[in-house]
Amino acid sequence: MAPRLTLDGWEPLPITPDLPPRTVDVCAAELDALDPALAAPLSDEERARAARLVRERDARRWRRARGLLRTLLGRYLAVDPAGIEIGTGARGKPTVAGDLRFNLSRSGGIALYAFARGRAVGIDIEARERPNRELAIARRAFPEAVERLASLDEPERGDEFLRLWARHEAAVKCLGTGLAQPPSEARRDGLWIDDLELAPGIACALAVDGGPPEAVRRWAILTS
Repeated sequence: MAPRLTLDGWEPLPITPDLPPRTVDVCAAELDALDPALAAPLSDEERARAARLVRERDARRWRRARGLLRTLLGRYLAVDPAGIEIGTGARGKPTVAGDLRFNLSRSGGIALYAFARGRAVGIDIEARERPNRELAIARRAFPEAVERLASLDEPERGDEFLRLWARHEAAVKCLGTGLAQPPSEARRDGLWIDDLELAPGIACALAVDGGPPEAVRRWAILTS
């Protein structure tokens, strides 16, 4: 069964959120519960990309996740979501003009978004859907943790692997290096990485460049 959000203690996002410097906002949403009208601001290219997905559920979730991204960007930038130009960095990280930095992650029907001013952010969510190859993957991604992982029994090993993998991907996405070129330990030293408690059965992590933020605000997108 797919994990469901609990979001205890997460507040509804204001219509016009004020994002102070050194503050990071994290927004969480269950895509299947969102208004289908969220797909309205999509560009022609985004609609074409969704249409290439074979399964209708996957296409629907992709449209809603991307539409919600535009809606949230519109709130933070105080502009029409449909008119926002979303570009991509050298390795595909989405960007917009100005000092707003953001990142998104999706696992099944759950989507997470991170926003900050003037500093890179990365966010990742992982559900237990991978094959049981934790040690083989860990040897390539974080070899320093292999011995500890091997000492754990299931399901503790699986939970710890997901936590490590979420932190790894959040760091990679924050720095924009791409999975094929993981960030060096020297570059990781400039990152602040923390786990996010979201729901049983999933792991989430947030990475912020330039040290710890003064505040991490958690917002729930329940309807739109």
